Amino acid sequence: MSTVDGPSARDRWARLRLLIIGQLLAAPPPRGELKPRLNELSAQIWRHPLHGGEVRFGVSTLERWLALARRSPDPATLLATVPRADAGRTRAVGAELAAAIKAQYAAHPKWHIQLHYDNLRLALAAHALPSYATVLRYFRAEGLWRQRPPISGPQRAALPDGTREVRSFEATHIGALFHLDGHQGSLKVLNRHGEWITPIALCVIDDCSRLICHLQWYAHENTECLVHCVSQALQRRGLPRTVYSDNGSAMIAGEFSAGLHHLGVLALTTPPRSAWMNGKQETLWNRVEGRLLAMLDAVPNLTLQQLNAASFAWVEHEYHSTVHRELDGATPLQRFITGSSVLRDCPDSATLRRHFRIEVQRTQRRSDGTLTVDGVRFEVPQVFAHLRQLSVRYARWDRSQMDLVDPRTGVIQATLYPLDKTRHADGHRRLIKPSGVSSRPLAASTGSAASLVDAQAPLMRHLMAQFAATGLPPAYLELDDSCSDPEPTA
Repeated sequence: MSTVDGPSARDRWARLRLLIIGQLLAAPPPRGELKPRLNELSAQIWRHPLHGGEVRFGVSTLERWLALARRSPDPATLLATVPRADAGRTRAVGAELAAAIKAQYAAHPKWHIQLHYDNLRLALAAHALPSYATVLRYFRAEGLWRQRPPISGPQRAALPDGTREVRSFEATHIGALFHLDGHQGSLKVLNRHGEWITPIALCVIDDCSRLICHLQWYAHENTECLVHCVSQALQRRGLPRTVYSDNGSAMIAGEFSAGLHHLGVLALTTPPRSAWMNGKQETLWNRVEGRLLAMLDAVPNLTLQQLNAASFAWVEHEYHSTVHRELDGATPLQRFITGSSVLRDCPDSATLRRHFRIEVQRTQRRSDGTLTVDGVRFEVPQVFAHLRQLSVRYARWDRSQMDLVDPRTGVIQATLYPLDKTRHADGHRRLIKPSGVSSRPLAASTGSAASLVDAQAPLMRHLMAQFAATGLPPAYLELDDSCSDPEPTA
């Protein structure tokens, strides 16, 4: 039976932080305007990534997040949750105070936390009450949030019913916003099996310059194809600050969302049934159909490979070198080269593949040191045999291997491979070395009674000490080693 695994708490915190300051990274405010923008963000109400309650963040906190993100090419990692220095220690809120807090909250769930604290100070006058900050942290840790109807803020997008105005927009920097969209072509092509199919085009466009970062045709519009297309776009042009797409199943898949997050890219989606929100992509598809596909309409037995080769030539030698009317007489390539950029360097292919994976938790089988993911059993190295719950990252379209990661830091610990029963049929097995026990051989015995006792189990050492305390002689007779030879035969 399959289970739905979402992002970890660490990733959810990092995504919220990147969502808040992502707009400052995509469009850096001019000199003197950063403080007002931080004040605006500080006044906004955000949804807590763990329990869904309302939360605000101070200006100093936002400044610290922004400074961390600016200093690193990988802001998602720096913005991830760092374990508390006092994790695992006893808090100042004891059992009696905790019971009083929960009882008062159950009776008055609509109170502010400050009001709870003021009433607790009077109700528990005879007891020392911790500071308000301590009590506040306890309320947050236990999810005791003020219960009130959610505040519905203003909608960011225009609606098709005419109740809100529609406005064109454009990013101020290269790499601030990438558009991602798919399109079903009007031509049929032959696949590698000789079957006629209707290909799907996946395309990534830079909003500021209208440059096509990558365009490729596929047989299917699934997450694997989407990751393949986006990875090429990122390696060719660099890492953007934001990616804007619709709500297709591939666009919101766990692997794709996790990959963008680990790369420090903010993912935004259009409202449902609002294709006009991605108008730049829709305009491009009209040009693809009216020029590119129109020139291939008479090609007999057009293959998917030929279509991609023709598309690449059209993009690089016509689209990029044609003046765009929305770019003040410049071509997409000219704007991309000369415009102010917030692009970042892209990691290598292997790192990209490791990013676009989902993270799940599985239970290790103690009997044979394996875990099961989507019906496939994977071997766990013996060094991790003491762990019951394991966190692994994998892509659902590739079960040839997966990564074992530390659930606290996200660091890769080992690579896991499917169970190979044939390889184990030779009967050879490695000696199990319990964790925490040294594998060095014991020192050679000196022959003394003390060294013999030291090598014994604690219980046996205790029993021998008890017998020695009696002062009785040994209950056996020593036999000289020279008398150990067998008697001669007659």
